[in-house]
Amino acid sequence: SSADAELAVFGEAAPYLRKSEKERIADQNKPFDAKSSVFVVHPKESFVKGTIQSRESGKVTVKTEGGEVNQIFSMNPPKYDKIEDMAMMTHLH
Repeated sequence: SSADAELAVFGEAAPYLRKSEKERIADQNKPFDAKSSVFVVHPKESFVKGTIQSRESGKVTVKTEGGEVNQIFSMNPPKYDKIEDMAMMTHLH
């Protein structure tokens, strides 16, 4: 697509600046639950993706890639990954 061709000038950095058209379409079709998808503070990775498993008595149990859970942040849908206009995002961290 023409958007992908525009990124060619950035060479090896292009994948870090914008997703390809194919990736953007795939992300728009991924299932996403804004009530259970969160970011969790991680000591080495800064933030990791997680899914809320349960909420009871003020405690939230989150399934992550690893590490302890001490603070959670709401997550934007995958279609907003590497989006250029952050004004469209619901959550900013």
